[in-house]
Amino acid sequence: MRSLRYRIPAVFLVGVLVASAVAAVLAVRLFQDYTRDRTLAELRRQAQGLAELYQEQAIRSVDEARRAPGFAAPILEQATGSRIYYAGVEIFPGEKSGLRQLPLSLLDQSQLESGQVQTFEFTPPDTDRTYFAAAYPITLNGDTFGALVVAKPRAELQERWVVLLKRMAIALLVGLGVAGGLVWYLSRRLTKPVLALSRAADEVAAGRYDAELPQARSKDEIGHLTERFAEMTGKLAESQRRERNFLMVVSHELRTPLTAIRGHVEALREGIAQDEETQEASLRVIGAETDRLTRLVGDVLDLARMEAHQFTLEEEEVELRRLLEQAYESFGEEARRRGIEYECSLGADPVLDTDGDRVLQIVSNLLDNAFAWTPDGGRIDLDLSASNGTISISVADSGPGIGPEERERIFRPFWSRAGEGTGLGLPIARQLAHALGGELMLESQLGKGSRFELRLPASPAGRR
Repeated sequence: MRSLRYRIPAVFLVGVLVASAVAAVLAVRLFQDYTRDRTLAELRRQAQGLAELYQEQAIRSVDEARRAPGFAAPILEQATGSRIYYAGVEIFPGEKSGLRQLPLSLLDQSQLESGQVQTFEFTPPDTDRTYFAAAYPITLNGDTFGALVVAKPRAELQERWVVLLKRMAIALLVGLGVAGGLVWYLSRRLTKPVLALSRAADEVAAGRYDAELPQARSKDEIGHLTERFAEMTGKLAESQRRERNFLMVVSHELRTPLTAIRGHVEALREGIAQDEETQEASLRVIGAETDRLTRLVGDVLDLARMEAHQFTLEEEEVELRRLLEQAYESFGEEARRRGIEYECSLGADPVLDTDGDRVLQIVSNLLDNAFAWTPDGGRIDLDLSASNGTISISVADSGPGIGPEERERIFRPFWSRAGEGTGLGLPIARQLAHALGGELMLESQLGKGSRFELRLPASPAGRR
């Protein structure tokens, strides 16, 4: 019973049984009241009709023969299915009326004298069965002598209830069979994909992200869960691949400068680099590779802090024009070396209260990305403009462009289009842009290049 395949039908069938039991109790109760009321109404009509008939015969007998009328009670009982009694004073002493006698004490005397029909229950002296009865008064010459009583056994009503209960039980069994079959079918249909998802979850927990998933055949909750699970496993697989790629890339990036540093340190230690010029060159290489290691470690730490929301900014007045000139000049030598047409257009001179180092880091990352993808002899433009309370810094290149399917992936950590580099530059740039209260936009066309635009609010009130 721990499986939903069994618990769902069991709970449903228990609910059907409880509901059926309540409905049966209410139905039997209503049927009891209905049959009792109908039986009493029928007895009232019979008592009135038979009493009036007996009364007419009695009056005729008094006028003609002065003896009890020939009232065929047994024949009338057979015709009506009821017992006929007389309760009251003997109208014709010494004569047999053919009616069973009842004591007058069974009746309410006040109702009898007022001419009302009475209904009651009693047990006749010749039987131990309980009867429902209706009594109608008999009047001769204005005097009430007694009442004609018509009675039916209460057991007849109980027999009707038993028949009703049997039919309800048969209907209940048929309904339970049909409902059980439907619920079993639905439970299997519901639990089958859930069990498949459970097995797939076990495989994913074990690190196997290529687990086979059930096909989402409908758009209900199970289908939605299957689609989301498939997306989750896809993202987990991609995340694992990117992390594995990151480890390989970072280990390569770390190993390269470390190898260079170790080689030059060994050369200095063993005296291979004896002249001052060679020693100075080795020290410059060691310094450059150390800076490279520092940048790599800094990028990883920055990304970790931003994702952990432990990143802080230092606010100061920043002249964006001078900051962009600094970023532009740092890539000038590479542009000359590779024959790249490198232009800087500063159409504004805003002063912004922000973290200048982080703005410089964003621009440097964008320029580094542009130089990485622009072929020798290409073109890169750095622009600054301000309008409508927004400051825009854009970096455009004449590289291969970025397809629609890659425009979101390039901002994911550890993802590199060419499999080179750490893939941290653009993700860090976007995270920093958001931290500064701005946003990083991308426009690109395959074969014609890309344009990244950093938008910052001109006033501190715009910062998020």
